[in-house]
Amino acid sequence: MTGRRVVITGIGLVTALGEGARETWDALVAGRTAIGPLRAYDPSPLRTRLGAEIPDFDPSRFLSPRSMRTSTRGDQYGVAAATLAMRDAGLEERDLGHRTALYLGGNKDICQRDDSIADMEAIRGADGGPDMRKLGELARSIVPPLAYVEGLQNGGTYHISSLFGLRGPNAFYAGAADSGATAIGRAMRAIRRGEADLAVAGGYDDATNWWAMSKLDGLGVLSPRNELDVKAFRPFDREHSGSVIGDGAAILILEDRDRAVGRGAHIYAELAGYGMGNDCVRPPASAPDGRGLARAISASMSDAAVVQADCVFSHGCATALGDTSEVRALQTALGDGAARAAVTSVKPQTGHLVGGAGALNAALAALALDSGVVPATANHETPAPGCDLDIVAGAARPSRPRTALALARGLEGQAVALALTHSN
Repeated sequence: MTGRRVVITGIGLVTALGEGARETWDALVAGRTAIGPLRAYDPSPLRTRLGAEIPDFDPSRFLSPRSMRTSTRGDQYGVAAATLAMRDAGLEERDLGHRTALYLGGNKDICQRDDSIADMEAIRGADGGPDMRKLGELARSIVPPLAYVEGLQNGGTYHISSLFGLRGPNAFYAGAADSGATAIGRAMRAIRRGEADLAVAGGYDDATNWWAMSKLDGLGVLSPRNELDVKAFRPFDREHSGSVIGDGAAILILEDRDRAVGRGAHIYAELAGYGMGNDCVRPPASAPDGRGLARAISASMSDAAVVQADCVFSHGCATALGDTSEVRALQTALGDGAARAAVTSVKPQTGHLVGGAGALNAALAALALDSGVVPATANHETPAPGCDLDIVAGAARPSRPRTALALARGLEGQAVALALTHSN
């Protein structure tokens, strides 16, 4: 370790609430929500038919036609958010070189299959099943030639690095909310260790698409309360019944503090600590005591050399076990300080961004420290049994926090905590 301090100088957000950090933040503070019935396709076969879609996103404003042909919608959200973060940080260069790192996370599984679905009828045999001989004969015309490249999980790292000339250390982390948060934590360490002076880091996902929704819908982690519409997502509430998925990306610009001060950059917050843990239980579930998350929180607080979190941007997945175990993890890690922390979840407004959710929490924690305001947890009315913390409800709270935690959990027990402090 070199002892370098790492600060956040740029925030790029693409969510169903708006494009850009200011647009999303203002909507959150105002209490607006982007959740509603899914409209991109017929969701009637699904138990959960709600989501926070981004219907009017235009990738041509951020990518070349060739890049658009070799990227999924999730990749495109990531490129857009990275571009917005660069602009926000005042970095207009297109060749940032070998001292700039790139760390990304996401939940990308496959390429976009939409163009191939109609053509699949051509390989149907006389018995109605697939004729593999026909597939072999017609595959070149049915499967797009760049489908494999488009489907690579880490495709976003190519598009962003080539766009901005990022030639430093880089990595892609696959997973749910933990992936983007891990990317940010690893980028922080790269700067601390002197491996890079600047880093582009975060996560993204297009999780409301049919393929992702059909997978998540069967796991029992999404809310089936379609009749509640915008009020279906209820973290820490007595009526919590599961998550509602959203699309989007959250990318941060991390920078060595001395470099940032030297160029006169606006500093949102200092990224001071990073910790990880694992529940080690059968997925998709959490250990009742939240042991993995408790370990991650304790490690991040120790890394940051802070003893109190003024606010917590929680994972807040709105399942009974997820919420109660998260509360227990906070109580274990923070002790009496857990009762003094203002706890919030923004997911009822943005939707659960899956691969982008942890990165979004980190971005919003930085905005909270910069603005002095903590957004409310929408739809929180009556605390669920075991969820007896100070949940910010009703309206955003102007509490001027000095320290913040951004939490993220994966579907298989992974847990990540990032500790942030006020820039002054």
